[in-house]
Amino acid sequence: MESQTPPPAQDFLVTPEQLCVGLFVHIDLPWFSHPFSFNSFQIRSPDQIATLRKLGVKHFRYDPSRSAAQPVVPAGESLPPAPPPEPTGVSDPVQEAALAHKRERIADLAQRRRRMTEVEQAFLKSAEVMRNINGQLFARPKECLEEANELVSQVAIAFLDQPEISLHVMSDHSGREENYYHGLNCSILSLMLARELGINRIDCQLMGLGALLHDIGLADIPDRIARARHELSTHERRLREAHCEFGVRLARQIALPESIQRIIMQHHEMADGTGYPAKLKGTQMDRLARVVSLVNYYDNLCNPIDINKSLTPHEALSLMFAQRRSKFDAQALQIMIRCLGVYPPGTVVRLSNDTIALVASINPAKPLRPWVTVFDPGVPKDEAIMLDLEKETEVNITKALRPSQLAPEVYEYLSPRKRVSYYFDPNPQQGRKA
Repeated sequence: MESQTPPPAQDFLVTPEQLCVGLFVHIDLPWFSHPFSFNSFQIRSPDQIATLRKLGVKHFRYDPSRSAAQPVVPAGESLPPAPPPEPTGVSDPVQEAALAHKRERIADLAQRRRRMTEVEQAFLKSAEVMRNINGQLFARPKECLEEANELVSQVAIAFLDQPEISLHVMSDHSGREENYYHGLNCSILSLMLARELGINRIDCQLMGLGALLHDIGLADIPDRIARARHELSTHERRLREAHCEFGVRLARQIALPESIQRIIMQHHEMADGTGYPAKLKGTQMDRLARVVSLVNYYDNLCNPIDINKSLTPHEALSLMFAQRRSKFDAQALQIMIRCLGVYPPGTVVRLSNDTIALVASINPAKPLRPWVTVFDPGVPKDEAIMLDLEKETEVNITKALRPSQLAPEVYEYLSPRKRVSYYFDPNPQQGRKA
């Protein structure tokens, strides 16, 4: 498949005096030493030219193929190929103020990265709890259910007591641990929707626990069918679908509340009656099960057993809304789209300046302007630029990309996840200054 990175082009040198609006220029300085958000961009205004001229460099590289104008060159002369220019060290009060502001921004981004690391560690710790629960649920049901309730309580409090929630994408692990992450994803996303739907805390706790355990019936299905990557026969499909009834049987054995049993039984039912096992419609479904059914469907699109069939978060939401909305509770679907954003975390996007970026977290107030992590080979991967598109008003998202469309170096830099997981940032307002 064709790479989604711009093809290499010959760069030429221009002097600061030859800069003009429309030139696509490269700043060959460390990102932290100039006030611009990008190291490469098309000049949009005379103010940008003035700032570039104050950087104290003798020449800039420019890319004719990405420029909307050409520099003025004296007759008979040409622009030589460009070696990296050297800074002259010229200082300017306005420039120093701009750099000071950018240093504050870099410090804010570093703090945001630290919080994201803490969030990832919390998620992995939660997965360890889920692993223990899953392995010993029937040997120690009382203790395991207490652990599961505590896990749901921690997540619920974090979601319900915060004025705004930021979702982040992080890596999960391969192999059988997928089961633990799917349960966590569904529980967290269910609780996120519950907050917006105004569901009371008691029912939130029950729904979170039901979402966490909705697939326990798969334990009674042979793994070659439960996790089959081949097309199931009619017999195999019916056996796999029976995991809903098997799950309720197991839930009764460990004395789970009836509301959780209904979630386990109905998490594959659809509002239009096309689900299973009972082909329930709309309000025939338990109201908590309608939410879990929605997030279960979404997460299965993003994280199917065969990851080669996975959709990006953006594709999954688009498919659900544009073609399959009759299958879901309309209010819950609308709220999920609003909460996850038009471009959910984990979506790879192309920006209007041709930069490739990965959506890191959403902006509920402006769903088209999330936080993004930018691919820039001039910036080390562990120091990758993060931008708040609400503040970068000259740049917008032009399209979503599949990870398979990325050049290898872009894929490695951004590391879009083969499987998507969600967790919350418990301090979403911090870092919004960047």
